[in-house]
Amino acid sequence: MKKAATARTKSRSVAPPPVAAPARPSRFAGFSRTPLAYVLTSLAVLIPCFWQSRVQAGDLASHIYNAWLAQLIGMGQAPGLGIASQHTNVLFDLLLSTLFRAVGPAAAQRIAVSVCVLVLFWGAFAFVAAVSRRSWAFAPVLAMLAYGWVFHIGFFNFYLALGLCLFAMALAWKARQTRLIGAAVLLGLAYAAHGLAVAWAIGVLVYFWLWRRLSKRARGYLLGAGIVFILAVRVAIYFSMPSRWYSNQLWHITGADQLWVFGDKYKLAAFALAAVWTWMAASRRRAFFASASVLAPVFILTAAAIVLIPNSILIPGYNHQLAYVAERMSLPLGVMICAMLANLPVRPANTAALSAVAVLFFGFLYADESALNAFEDQIDQVVMQFPPGQRVVLSVADSGLEVNALTHMIDRACIGRCWSYANYEPASAQFRIRVIGKSGIVASTDADSNRMQNGTYVVKPADLPMFQILIDQAGQLVVRMPPAGEPLQMTLWKGL
Repeated sequence: MKKAATARTKSRSVAPPPVAAPARPSRFAGFSRTPLAYVLTSLAVLIPCFWQSRVQAGDLASHIYNAWLAQLIGMGQAPGLGIASQHTNVLFDLLLSTLFRAVGPAAAQRIAVSVCVLVLFWGAFAFVAAVSRRSWAFAPVLAMLAYGWVFHIGFFNFYLALGLCLFAMALAWKARQTRLIGAAVLLGLAYAAHGLAVAWAIGVLVYFWLWRRLSKRARGYLLGAGIVFILAVRVAIYFSMPSRWYSNQLWHITGADQLWVFGDKYKLAAFALAAVWTWMAASRRRAFFASASVLAPVFILTAAAIVLIPNSILIPGYNHQLAYVAERMSLPLGVMICAMLANLPVRPANTAALSAVAVLFFGFLYADESALNAFEDQIDQVVMQFPPGQRVVLSVADSGLEVNALTHMIDRACIGRCWSYANYEPASAQFRIRVIGKSGIVASTDADSNRMQNGTYVVKPADLPMFQILIDQAGQLVVRMPPAGEPLQMTLWKGL
Protein backbone atom coordinates (compact mmCIF):
# COMPACT_ATOMS: atom_id res chain seq x y z
CA MET A 1 0.00 0.00 0.00
CA LYS A 2 2.82 2.39 0.83
CA LYS A 3 4.48 1.64 -2.51
CA ALA A 4 1.21 2.30 -4.34
CA ALA A 5 0.68 5.55 -2.48
CA THR A 6 4.22 6.62 -3.25
CA ALA A 7 3.69 5.82 -6.93
CA ARG A 8 0.49 7.85 -7.02
CA THR A 9 2.25 10.74 -5.31
CA LYS A 10 5.04 10.64 -7.84
CA SER A 11 2.60 10.55 -10.72
CA ARG A 12 0.84 13.61 -9.38
CA SER A 13 4.13 15.42 -8.96
CA VAL A 14 5.16 15.00 -12.62
CA ALA A 15 4.91 18.31 -14.47
CA PRO A 16 2.35 18.36 -17.27
CA PRO A 17 3.66 18.49 -20.85
CA PRO A 18 4.30 22.00 -22.12
CA VAL A 19 1.40 23.53 -24.00
CA ALA A 20 2.20 25.52 -27.10
CA ALA A 21 1.35 29.17 -26.80
CA PRO A 22 -1.73 30.06 -28.79
CA ALA A 23 -1.05 31.62 -32.13
CA ARG A 24 -1.06 35.38 -32.04
CA PRO A 25 -4.30 36.51 -33.62
CA SER A 26 -4.03 38.55 -36.77
CA ARG A 27 -5.09 42.16 -36.54
CA PHE A 28 -7.55 41.30 -39.31
CA ALA A 29 -9.00 38.24 -37.52
CA GLY A 30 -11.99 40.15 -36.23
CA PHE A 31 -12.62 41.91 -39.53
CA SER A 32 -12.57 38.60 -41.45
CA ARG A 33 -15.68 37.51 -39.55
CA THR A 34 -17.73 40.59 -40.45
CA PRO A 35 -20.25 40.75 -43.31
CA LEU A 36 -18.20 43.52 -44.90
CA ALA A 37 -15.26 41.13 -45.32
CA TYR A 38 -17.45 38.70 -47.27
CA VAL A 39 -18.91 41.49 -49.41
CA LEU A 40 -15.51 42.95 -50.28
CA THR A 41 -14.08 39.50 -51.01
CA SER A 42 -17.03 38.71 -53.28
CA LEU A 43 -16.51 41.93 -55.21
CA ALA A 44 -12.81 41.17 -55.60
CA VAL A 45 -13.50 37.62 -56.76
CA LEU A 46 -15.95 38.90 -59.40
CA ILE A 47 -13.51 41.34 -61.01
CA PRO A 48 -12.53 38.93 -63.85
CA CYS A 49 -16.21 38.63 -64.78
CA PHE A 50 -16.29 42.34 -65.60
CA TRP A 51 -12.79 43.39 -66.62
CA GLN A 52 -13.29 42.70 -70.35
CA SER A 53 -15.94 43.49 -72.94
CA ARG A 54 -17.09 39.84 -72.82
CA VAL A 55 -16.60 36.86 -70.54
CA GLN A 56 -14.29 34.49 -72.40
CA ALA A 57 -15.24 31.00 -71.26
CA GLY A 58 -15.40 28.58 -74.18
CA ASP A 59 -18.79 26.86 -74.13
CA LEU A 60 -20.44 29.91 -72.54
CA ALA A 61 -20.94 31.34 -76.04
CA SER A 62 -22.71 28.13 -77.05
CA HIS A 63 -24.92 28.24 -73.94
CA ILE A 64 -26.09 31.80 -74.59
CA TYR A 65 -26.69 31.10 -78.28
CA ASN A 66 -28.88 28.12 -77.38
CA ALA A 67 -30.72 30.26 -74.83
CA TRP A 68 -31.61 32.47 -77.81
CA LEU A 69 -32.70 29.40 -79.79
CA ALA A 70 -34.94 28.41 -76.88
CA GLN A 71 -36.80 31.69 -77.30
CA LEU A 72 -37.14 31.14 -81.05
CA ILE A 73 -38.46 27.63 -80.45
CA GLY A 74 -41.13 29.07 -78.19
CA MET A 75 -42.17 31.42 -81.00
CA GLY A 76 -42.09 28.69 -83.65
CA GLN A 77 -39.14 30.30 -85.45
CA ALA A 78 -36.56 27.48 -85.16
CA PRO A 79 -37.60 24.72 -87.58
CA GLY A 80 -36.50 21.21 -86.67
CA LEU A 81 -35.62 22.10 -83.07
CA GLY A 82 -37.45 21.43 -79.82
CA ILE A 83 -36.99 21.65 -76.06
CA ALA A 84 -36.65 18.32 -74.25
CA SER A 85 -37.53 17.65 -70.62
CA GLN A 86 -34.46 16.47 -68.71
CA HIS A 87 -33.41 16.28 -65.08
CA THR A 88 -29.68 16.96 -65.20
CA ASN A 89 -27.18 19.09 -67.16
CA VAL A 90 -29.81 21.82 -67.37
CA LEU A 91 -29.71 24.15 -64.33
CA PHE A 92 -27.25 26.67 -65.75
CA ASP A 93 -29.14 26.78 -69.05
CA LEU A 94 -32.42 27.47 -67.24
CA LEU A 95 -30.77 30.28 -65.28
CA LEU A 96 -29.26 31.73 -68.45
CA SER A 97 -32.54 31.53 -70.41
CA THR A 98 -34.47 33.22 -67.60
CA LEU A 99 -31.95 36.05 -67.45
CA PHE A 100 -31.84 36.31 -71.26
CA ARG A 101 -35.57 37.04 -71.37
CA ALA A 102 -35.27 39.57 -68.56
CA VAL A 103 -32.10 41.54 -69.36
CA GLY A 104 -30.79 40.42 -72.75
CA PRO A 105 -27.80 38.26 -73.73
CA ALA A 106 -24.89 40.44 -72.59
CA ALA A 107 -26.15 41.07 -69.06
CA ALA A 108 -27.48 37.50 -68.78
CA GLN A 109 -23.99 36.08 -69.30
CA ARG A 110 -22.41 38.44 -66.75
CA ILE A 111 -25.02 37.72 -64.08
CA ALA A 112 -25.22 33.94 -64.60
CA VAL A 113 -21.45 33.52 -64.62
CA SER A 114 -21.08 35.77 -61.57
CA VAL A 115 -23.60 33.64 -59.68
CA CYS A 116 -21.68 30.49 -60.60
CA VAL A 117 -18.33 31.98 -59.55
CA LEU A 118 -19.69 33.02 -56.16
CA VAL A 119 -21.30 29.62 -55.60
CA LEU A 120 -18.07 27.80 -56.47
CA PHE A 121 -15.76 30.12 -54.54
CA TRP A 122 -17.83 30.31 -51.37
CA GLY A 123 -18.76 26.62 -51.57
CA ALA A 124 -15.06 25.75 -51.65
CA PHE A 125 -14.39 28.29 -48.89
CA ALA A 126 -17.15 26.80 -46.72
CA PHE A 127 -15.81 23.27 -47.20
CA VAL A 128 -12.23 24.30 -46.34
CA ALA A 129 -13.53 26.16 -43.27
CA ALA A 130 -15.60 23.16 -42.18
CA VAL A 131 -12.66 20.76 -42.13
CA SER A 132 -9.80 23.08 -41.11
CA ARG A 133 -8.89 26.12 -39.08
CA ARG A 134 -7.73 28.58 -41.71
CA SER A 135 -9.76 29.26 -44.82
CA TRP A 136 -9.00 32.93 -45.45
CA ALA A 137 -5.32 32.27 -46.11
CA PHE A 138 -6.34 30.13 -49.09
CA ALA A 139 -8.76 32.62 -50.62
CA PRO A 140 -6.25 33.54 -53.39
CA VAL A 141 -5.89 29.87 -54.31
CA LEU A 142 -9.65 29.30 -54.32
CA ALA A 143 -10.04 32.35 -56.57
CA MET A 144 -7.48 30.90 -59.01
CA LEU A 145 -9.24 27.54 -59.00
CA ALA A 146 -12.56 29.33 -59.60
CA TYR A 147 -11.12 30.86 -62.80
CA GLY A 148 -9.16 27.81 -63.86
CA TRP A 149 -9.57 25.25 -66.62
CA VAL A 150 -13.18 24.26 -65.88
CA PHE A 151 -14.28 27.91 -65.94
CA HIS A 152 -12.49 28.71 -69.18
CA ILE A 153 -13.67 25.61 -71.01
CA GLY A 154 -17.16 26.81 -70.10
CA PHE A 155 -18.53 23.67 -68.38
CA PHE A 156 -20.85 25.75 -66.24
CA ASN A 157 -23.39 23.07 -65.42
CA PHE A 158 -20.63 20.95 -63.85
CA TYR A 159 -19.05 24.07 -62.33
CA LEU A 160 -22.29 25.15 -60.69
CA ALA A 161 -23.02 21.61 -59.51
CA LEU A 162 -19.61 21.35 -57.85
CA GLY A 163 -20.09 24.63 -55.99
CA LEU A 164 -23.45 23.44 -54.63
CA CYS A 165 -21.92 20.07 -53.70
CA LEU A 166 -19.11 21.75 -51.76
CA PHE A 167 -21.71 23.74 -49.81
CA ALA A 168 -23.59 20.49 -49.13
CA MET A 169 -20.42 18.75 -47.94
CA ALA A 170 -19.64 21.67 -45.61
CA LEU A 171 -23.13 21.37 -44.12
CA ALA A 172 -22.97 17.61 -43.76
CA TRP A 173 -19.50 17.59 -42.20
CA LYS A 174 -21.10 17.82 -38.76
CA ALA A 175 -23.78 15.18 -39.13
CA ARG A 176 -26.71 16.96 -37.52
CA GLN A 177 -30.24 16.39 -38.74
CA THR A 178 -31.01 19.92 -39.88
CA ARG A 179 -27.64 20.19 -41.64
CA LEU A 180 -28.15 16.85 -43.38
CA ILE A 181 -31.56 17.98 -44.65
CA GLY A 182 -30.02 21.17 -46.05
CA ALA A 183 -27.22 19.15 -47.64
CA ALA A 184 -29.75 16.80 -49.29
CA VAL A 185 -31.63 19.78 -50.77
CA LEU A 186 -28.40 21.24 -52.16
CA LEU A 187 -27.38 17.89 -53.64
CA GLY A 188 -30.76 17.61 -55.35
CA LEU A 189 -30.33 21.08 -56.82
CA ALA A 190 -26.78 20.21 -57.86
CA TYR A 191 -28.02 17.12 -59.71
CA ALA A 192 -30.15 19.39 -61.90
CA ALA A 193 -26.87 21.00 -62.92
CA HIS A 194 -24.66 17.92 -63.37
CA GLY A 195 -24.63 14.39 -61.99
CA LEU A 196 -20.85 13.84 -62.01
CA ALA A 197 -20.19 16.30 -59.19
CA VAL A 198 -23.06 14.85 -57.16
CA ALA A 199 -21.74 11.30 -57.54
CA TRP A 200 -18.35 12.45 -56.22
CA ALA A 201 -19.84 14.38 -53.30
CA ILE A 202 -22.07 11.49 -52.21
CA GLY A 203 -19.10 9.13 -52.44
CA VAL A 204 -17.04 11.43 -50.22
CA LEU A 205 -19.82 11.79 -47.62
CA VAL A 206 -20.51 8.05 -47.50
CA TYR A 207 -16.80 7.37 -47.09
CA PHE A 208 -16.54 9.80 -44.16
CA TRP A 209 -19.67 8.36 -42.56
CA LEU A 210 -18.09 4.89 -42.63
CA TRP A 211 -14.62 6.18 -41.67
CA ARG A 212 -15.86 7.78 -38.48
CA ARG A 213 -17.41 4.49 -37.36
CA LEU A 214 -14.44 2.21 -38.01
CA SER A 215 -11.30 1.37 -36.09
CA LYS A 216 -7.91 2.55 -37.31
CA ARG A 217 -7.15 -0.87 -38.79
CA ALA A 218 -10.53 -1.15 -40.48
CA ARG A 219 -10.04 2.28 -42.07
CA GLY A 220 -7.14 0.86 -44.07
CA TYR A 221 -9.43 -1.86 -45.39
CA LEU A 222 -12.00 0.81 -46.27
CA LEU A 223 -9.42 2.64 -48.39
CA GLY A 224 -8.53 -0.59 -50.14
CA ALA A 225 -12.20 -1.32 -50.77
CA GLY A 226 -12.62 2.14 -52.27
CA ILE A 227 -9.80 1.55 -54.75
CA VAL A 228 -11.25 -1.86 -55.67
CA PHE A 229 -14.62 -0.17 -56.26
CA ILE A 230 -13.03 2.39 -58.61
CA LEU A 231 -11.33 -0.43 -60.52
CA ALA A 232 -14.70 -2.20 -60.78
CA VAL A 233 -16.29 0.98 -62.17
CA ARG A 234 -13.50 1.22 -64.74
CA VAL A 235 -14.06 -2.37 -65.85
CA ALA A 236 -17.84 -1.89 -65.98
CA ILE A 237 -17.47 1.23 -68.14
CA TYR A 238 -14.97 -0.52 -70.42
CA PHE A 239 -17.32 -3.42 -71.16
CA SER A 240 -20.61 -1.51 -71.30
CA MET A 241 -19.89 1.83 -73.01
CA PRO A 242 -17.57 3.21 -75.68
CA SER A 243 -14.82 5.01 -73.77
CA ARG A 244 -11.24 6.23 -74.01
CA TRP A 245 -8.47 6.41 -71.44
CA TYR A 246 -5.42 8.67 -71.86
CA SER A 247 -2.00 8.35 -70.26
CA ASN A 248 -1.83 12.09 -69.49
CA GLN A 249 -4.63 11.71 -66.93
CA LEU A 250 -1.88 11.28 -64.32
CA TRP A 251 -1.05 15.02 -64.65
CA HIS A 252 -4.49 15.94 -63.35
CA ILE A 253 -3.93 14.53 -59.83
CA THR A 254 -2.02 17.70 -58.95
CA GLY A 255 -5.04 20.01 -58.77
CA ALA A 256 -2.65 22.78 -59.84
CA ASP A 257 -3.24 21.78 -63.48
CA GLN A 258 -6.42 23.88 -63.30
CA LEU A 259 -4.16 26.90 -63.76
CA TRP A 260 -3.00 25.71 -67.20
CA VAL A 261 -5.73 27.54 -69.09
CA PHE A 262 -4.45 28.77 -72.45
CA GLY A 263 -0.82 28.62 -73.65
CA ASP A 264 2.30 27.03 -72.19
CA LYS A 265 3.16 30.07 -70.07
CA TYR A 266 0.40 28.98 -67.68
CA LYS A 267 2.56 25.99 -66.78
CA LEU A 268 4.69 28.48 -64.84
CA ALA A 269 1.71 29.40 -62.65
CA ALA A 270 0.64 25.75 -62.29
CA PHE A 271 4.11 24.53 -61.30
CA ALA A 272 4.56 27.51 -58.98
CA LEU A 273 1.32 26.67 -57.14
CA ALA A 274 2.29 23.00 -56.89
CA ALA A 275 5.72 24.05 -55.55
CA VAL A 276 4.19 26.31 -52.86
CA TRP A 277 1.80 23.55 -51.82
CA THR A 278 4.70 21.09 -51.57
CA TRP A 279 6.80 23.58 -49.61
CA MET A 280 3.99 24.18 -47.11
CA ALA A 281 3.46 20.45 -46.56
CA ALA A 282 7.17 19.57 -46.41
CA SER A 283 8.08 22.34 -43.97
CA ARG A 284 5.56 20.98 -41.46
CA ARG A 285 5.68 17.30 -42.38
CA ARG A 286 4.62 15.82 -39.08
CA ALA A 287 1.81 18.30 -38.55
CA PHE A 288 0.67 17.87 -42.15
CA PHE A 289 0.43 14.08 -41.98
CA ALA A 290 -1.37 14.30 -38.64
CA SER A 291 -3.91 16.87 -39.84
CA ALA A 292 -4.38 15.30 -43.27
CA SER A 293 -5.18 11.83 -41.93
CA VAL A 294 -8.93 12.44 -42.30
CA LEU A 295 -8.84 13.93 -45.80
CA ALA A 296 -5.90 12.02 -47.25
CA PRO A 297 -7.92 8.84 -48.04
CA VAL A 298 -10.50 10.88 -49.95
CA PHE A 299 -7.68 12.67 -51.79
CA ILE A 300 -6.17 9.29 -52.70
CA LEU A 301 -9.51 7.90 -53.91
CA THR A 302 -10.30 11.01 -55.97
CA ALA A 303 -6.81 10.89 -57.50
CA ALA A 304 -7.24 7.17 -58.23
CA ALA A 305 -10.54 7.88 -59.99
CA ILE A 306 -8.89 10.60 -62.08
CA VAL A 307 -6.16 8.20 -63.18
CA LEU A 308 -8.26 5.06 -63.67
CA ILE A 309 -11.70 6.15 -64.95
CA PRO A 310 -11.79 6.73 -68.75
CA ASN A 311 -11.54 10.39 -69.68
CA SER A 312 -14.33 10.23 -72.27
CA ILE A 313 -17.43 8.05 -72.00
CA LEU A 314 -20.34 7.73 -74.40
CA ILE A 315 -23.27 7.28 -72.01
CA PRO A 316 -26.30 5.44 -73.47
CA GLY A 317 -28.97 7.84 -74.67
CA TYR A 318 -26.49 10.54 -75.67
CA ASN A 319 -24.91 11.17 -79.06
CA HIS A 320 -21.95 13.08 -77.62
CA GLN A 321 -19.44 11.70 -75.15
CA LEU A 322 -19.02 12.87 -71.57
CA ALA A 323 -15.50 14.20 -72.10
CA TYR A 324 -12.70 15.66 -69.97
CA VAL A 325 -13.66 13.68 -66.87
CA ALA A 326 -10.13 13.91 -65.40
CA GLU A 327 -9.83 17.64 -66.12
CA ARG A 328 -13.16 18.30 -64.43
CA MET A 329 -12.35 16.26 -61.34
CA SER A 330 -8.99 17.94 -60.79
CA LEU A 331 -10.95 21.00 -59.60
CA PRO A 332 -12.44 19.35 -56.49
CA LEU A 333 -9.06 17.70 -55.94
CA GLY A 334 -7.44 21.14 -55.81
CA VAL A 335 -10.02 22.23 -53.22
CA MET A 336 -9.24 19.08 -51.21
CA ILE A 337 -5.53 19.97 -51.20
CA CYS A 338 -6.38 23.42 -49.82
CA ALA A 339 -8.48 21.80 -47.08
CA MET A 340 -5.59 19.52 -46.07
CA LEU A 341 -3.06 22.36 -45.98
CA ALA A 342 -5.39 24.77 -44.20
CA ASN A 343 -4.92 22.89 -40.92
CA LEU A 344 -1.26 23.93 -40.86
CA PRO A 345 -0.01 27.23 -39.47
CA VAL A 346 0.27 29.60 -42.42
CA ARG A 347 3.38 31.75 -42.31
CA PRO A 348 3.61 35.22 -43.88
CA ALA A 349 6.02 33.81 -46.46
CA ASN A 350 3.38 31.22 -47.46
CA THR A 351 0.75 33.92 -47.87
CA ALA A 352 3.12 36.05 -49.92
CA ALA A 353 3.99 33.12 -52.20
CA LEU A 354 0.34 32.19 -52.81
CA SER A 355 -0.51 35.83 -53.52
CA ALA A 356 2.39 36.11 -55.96
CA VAL A 357 1.16 33.08 -57.89
CA ALA A 358 -2.32 34.64 -58.00
CA VAL A 359 -0.94 37.92 -59.37
CA LEU A 360 0.97 36.00 -62.04
CA PHE A 361 -2.03 33.87 -63.01
CA PHE A 362 -4.55 36.70 -63.21
CA GLY A 363 -2.05 38.86 -65.07
CA PHE A 364 -1.78 36.17 -67.74
CA LEU A 365 -5.57 35.89 -67.89
CA TYR A 366 -6.15 39.60 -68.36
CA ALA A 367 -3.70 39.85 -71.25
CA ASP A 368 -4.97 36.74 -73.04
CA GLU A 369 -8.64 37.52 -72.58
CA SER A 370 -7.98 40.96 -74.07
CA ALA A 371 -6.53 39.27 -77.17
CA LEU A 372 -9.46 36.86 -77.40
CA ASN A 373 -11.98 39.68 -77.16
CA ALA A 374 -10.15 41.61 -79.88
CA PHE A 375 -10.42 38.54 -82.11
CA GLU A 376 -14.12 38.17 -81.34
CA ASP A 377 -14.58 41.84 -82.26
CA GLN A 378 -13.31 40.94 -85.73
CA ILE A 379 -15.77 38.04 -85.95
CA ASP A 380 -18.63 40.39 -85.03
CA GLN A 381 -17.61 42.82 -87.77
CA VAL A 382 -17.55 40.05 -90.36
CA VAL A 383 -20.91 38.59 -89.31
CA MET A 384 -22.58 42.00 -89.48
CA GLN A 385 -21.82 42.10 -93.21
CA PHE A 386 -23.87 38.95 -93.95
CA PRO A 387 -27.50 39.11 -95.00
CA PRO A 388 -29.79 38.11 -92.09
CA GLY A 389 -30.51 34.43 -91.46
CA GLN A 390 -27.45 32.88 -93.14
CA ARG A 391 -25.71 29.63 -92.19
CA VAL A 392 -22.20 30.40 -90.90
CA VAL A 393 -19.26 28.19 -89.90
CA LEU A 394 -16.10 29.45 -88.20
CA SER A 395 -13.09 27.47 -89.44
CA VAL A 396 -10.41 28.97 -87.19
CA ALA A 397 -8.67 27.12 -84.38
CA ASP A 398 -5.63 27.42 -82.14
CA SER A 399 -4.05 24.07 -81.42
CA GLY A 400 -1.74 25.57 -78.80
CA LEU A 401 -4.49 26.32 -76.27
CA GLU A 402 -5.51 24.01 -73.45
CA VAL A 403 -9.17 25.03 -73.76
CA ASN A 404 -11.38 25.38 -76.80
CA ALA A 405 -11.45 29.18 -76.76
CA LEU A 406 -12.31 30.00 -80.39
CA THR A 407 -14.78 27.48 -81.79
CA HIS A 408 -17.94 28.81 -80.13
CA MET A 409 -17.24 32.51 -80.67
CA ILE A 410 -19.36 32.32 -83.80
CA ASP A 411 -22.31 31.16 -81.68
CA ARG A 412 -22.34 34.36 -79.65
CA ALA A 413 -21.73 36.51 -82.73
CA CYS A 414 -24.74 34.94 -84.50
CA ILE A 415 -27.32 35.82 -81.85
CA GLY A 416 -30.07 37.77 -83.63
CA ARG A 417 -28.13 37.76 -86.92
CA CYS A 418 -27.38 34.31 -88.36
CA TRP A 419 -27.33 30.56 -87.73
CA SER A 420 -24.26 28.92 -86.21
CA TYR A 421 -24.50 25.86 -88.41
CA ALA A 422 -21.95 23.72 -86.46
CA ASN A 423 -23.74 24.31 -83.12
CA TYR A 424 -23.09 21.05 -81.28
CA GLU A 425 -25.68 21.14 -78.48
CA PRO A 426 -28.91 20.16 -80.33
CA ALA A 427 -27.48 17.07 -82.02
CA SER A 428 -25.57 15.88 -78.92
CA ALA A 429 -28.78 14.99 -76.99
CA GLN A 430 -26.97 16.14 -73.83
CA PHE A 431 -28.80 19.45 -73.56
CA ARG A 432 -32.43 20.54 -73.53
CA ILE A 433 -32.30 22.03 -77.07
CA ARG A 434 -32.65 19.03 -79.41
CA VAL A 435 -32.88 18.24 -83.12
CA ILE A 436 -36.37 16.77 -83.56
CA GLY A 437 -36.77 16.94 -87.34
CA LYS A 438 -35.33 18.26 -90.55
CA SER A 439 -33.61 21.55 -89.87
CA GLY A 440 -31.75 23.93 -92.12
CA ILE A 441 -30.29 25.98 -89.27
CA VAL A 442 -28.06 23.44 -87.51
CA ALA A 443 -26.10 20.26 -88.21
CA SER A 444 -28.54 17.39 -87.88
CA THR A 445 -26.09 14.86 -86.40
CA ASP A 446 -23.38 15.02 -83.78
CA ALA A 447 -20.88 13.54 -86.23
CA ASP A 448 -21.53 16.30 -88.77
CA SER A 449 -21.17 18.95 -86.10
CA ASN A 450 -17.82 17.52 -85.01
CA ARG A 451 -16.56 17.38 -88.59
CA MET A 452 -17.55 21.00 -89.18
CA GLN A 453 -15.61 22.02 -86.08
CA ASN A 454 -12.44 20.09 -86.96
CA GLY A 455 -12.36 20.83 -90.70
CA THR A 456 -13.18 17.39 -92.13
CA TYR A 457 -16.81 17.98 -93.08
CA VAL A 458 -17.58 17.71 -96.79
CA VAL A 459 -20.18 20.28 -97.88
CA LYS A 460 -23.47 18.85 -99.16
CA PRO A 461 -25.80 20.54 -101.65
CA ALA A 462 -28.45 20.85 -98.94
CA ASP A 463 -26.03 22.96 -96.84
CA LEU A 464 -25.90 25.76 -99.39
CA PRO A 465 -25.79 28.67 -99.23
CA MET A 466 -23.21 28.67 -96.43
CA PHE A 467 -20.63 31.22 -95.34
CA GLN A 468 -17.26 30.02 -94.04
CA ILE A 469 -15.00 32.31 -92.00
CA LEU A 470 -11.26 31.61 -92.16
CA ILE A 471 -8.07 33.45 -91.30
CA ASP A 472 -5.30 34.21 -93.79
CA GLN A 473 -1.54 34.22 -93.27
CA ALA A 474 -1.63 37.91 -92.40
CA GLY A 475 -3.99 37.20 -89.51
CA GLN A 476 -7.04 38.75 -91.20
CA LEU A 477 -10.44 37.09 -91.34
CA VAL A 478 -11.70 36.20 -94.79
CA VAL A 479 -15.03 34.83 -96.00
CA ARG A 480 -15.79 32.23 -98.65
CA MET A 481 -18.86 30.36 -99.80
CA PRO A 482 -17.65 26.76 -100.16
CA PRO A 483 -19.12 24.70 -102.99
CA ALA A 484 -20.68 21.27 -102.51
CA GLY A 485 -18.16 18.44 -102.38
CA GLU A 486 -15.36 20.41 -100.70
CA PRO A 487 -14.16 19.87 -97.12
CA LEU A 488 -14.31 22.75 -94.64
CA GLN A 489 -10.59 22.93 -93.93
CA MET A 490 -9.37 24.64 -90.74
CA THR A 491 -7.04 27.62 -90.46
CA LEU A 492 -4.90 28.50 -87.42
CA TRP A 493 -4.94 31.68 -85.33
CA LYS A 494 -1.74 32.50 -83.46
CA GLY A 495 -2.92 35.37 -81.32
CA LEU A 496 -1.78 33.99 -77.96
